[in-house]
Amino acid sequence: MHDHHPQQPTPDRPIRRVIIAGGGTAGWMVAAGLSKTLGKLLDIRLVESDEIGTVGVGEATIPTLMNFHHLLEIDEQEFMAATGATFKLGISFENWRERGEDYIHSFGSTGTDHWTAGFQHFWHKGRERGLAGDYGDYCLELRAAQEHRFAHLPRAGMNYAYHLDASAYARYLRRFSERFGVRRIEGKIVDVALAASGDIRAIRLDSGTELEGDLFIDCTGFRGLLIGQALGVGYEDWSHWLLCDSAAALQTASTGPAVPYTRSIARDAGWQWRIPLQHRVGNGMVFSSRYQGDAAAIETLLGNVEGAPLTAPRVIKFQPGQRSKVWHRNCVAIGLASGFLEPIESTSIHLIQRGIVRLMQCFPSHGIVQPDIDEYNAQAAGEIAHIRDFIILHYKVTNRRDTPFWRDCAAMAVPASLQHRIELFRETGRVFRIPNELFAENSWIQVMLGQGILPARRHQTADLMDDAELRRFLEGISGPIERTVAQLPPHEAYVRQYCAAPK
Repeated sequence: MHDHHPQQPTPDRPIRRVIIAGGGTAGWMVAAGLSKTLGKLLDIRLVESDEIGTVGVGEATIPTLMNFHHLLEIDEQEFMAATGATFKLGISFENWRERGEDYIHSFGSTGTDHWTAGFQHFWHKGRERGLAGDYGDYCLELRAAQEHRFAHLPRAGMNYAYHLDASAYARYLRRFSERFGVRRIEGKIVDVALAASGDIRAIRLDSGTELEGDLFIDCTGFRGLLIGQALGVGYEDWSHWLLCDSAAALQTASTGPAVPYTRSIARDAGWQWRIPLQHRVGNGMVFSSRYQGDAAAIETLLGNVEGAPLTAPRVIKFQPGQRSKVWHRNCVAIGLASGFLEPIESTSIHLIQRGIVRLMQCFPSHGIVQPDIDEYNAQAAGEIAHIRDFIILHYKVTNRRDTPFWRDCAAMAVPASLQHRIELFRETGRVFRIPNELFAENSWIQVMLGQGILPARRHQTADLMDDAELRRFLEGISGPIERTVAQLPPHEAYVRQYCAAPK
């Protein structure tokens, strides 16, 4: 390895040593991604302290994680057994539109689209004519979730993700990364040393060790030790749109079979999650400290869990928003250091993975150049803003007015980008996807319908079918779905024979 560090970073200064600051899910996902693809060219070191716990509650994922595992050639059965994982077909939103009403945002597609108009227009006409069931009846994943069934289908016929033990996942990825040459260094970071140029030269540990590097990945969580504290990159606060700023989390013993979906149950000043793993259940309350104190939130949570608590509830404080630049100089922030959106749509691990894939796509092997940095930051900002809008939608569009929290959510001004999507759907039933967005049309439709918007109009293509044709069309979709669901095994039984965790 080279020892000399020139004062000015020159564009052709190759990147050889990568220092990952912080472990947890983010740090070890970065280590796994970089070591598997570029490990032969790089010297990768990860610094983490056994004393510093990770947030470690992000236990629900979305189907994009499969892409990451595919890139790493990770064996699904082995990974699921190691992390006590179960399958996830979607999220059940309970009490969001109204108390006592629920809907599922599933990972499937619904119905069959026509090139001029989405399936929702045909469904809408079917509802008016008394010919259609619930919108969800035309989605395989949603119906399988409702019936608590699951199996792998040929030709990837079922879209799914996982519920997993985040701490076990980090340990699994650590073993994976060490096979590809990553070196883990135990220690607390006490100082970040800058070069005369303003780049990061090294990090200092409590042991006195100084670790020099060419590229630094900041996975230090909310603290953002490198990107924020050392390099002074600011943070854009989104708490005027996303009122929740706290979470209380605890684990409970399983009391029954694991269901193949995440539960999100709206409460007076936020919502409660319930995530079933093979060996336990993850629970938590996401709430706004402006409307509810920690003690009241914990009390609500403890009053609404099933099974004996296995851990004491702990409260995590966060600020929704994004780092104004996630790549600055020779530092890239990934995970909570780069921004945070509450876990309502299980996007945290997705954003980690997108950051890693984007970094591998424009890895500065021959030296860091500004156009790479600018492109990376622009893509990251666009991605998180889209997810932000989708999350705000859940709070803004609701019929609830029973507590100050819900009244204020319904009344708040939202970003213009989101306002347009809501109005377009409300007036016309149309949804258009912007390329590379995470949430496709069906996600927006399921949530907007589920939260209480029924469009005022529909596309005229739907009116070209008479009642008999429309009935045949709709039954031609729901019939095969019902037959498939009836043949699926119960989720719990499938998990037990496919990927049971060692006892």
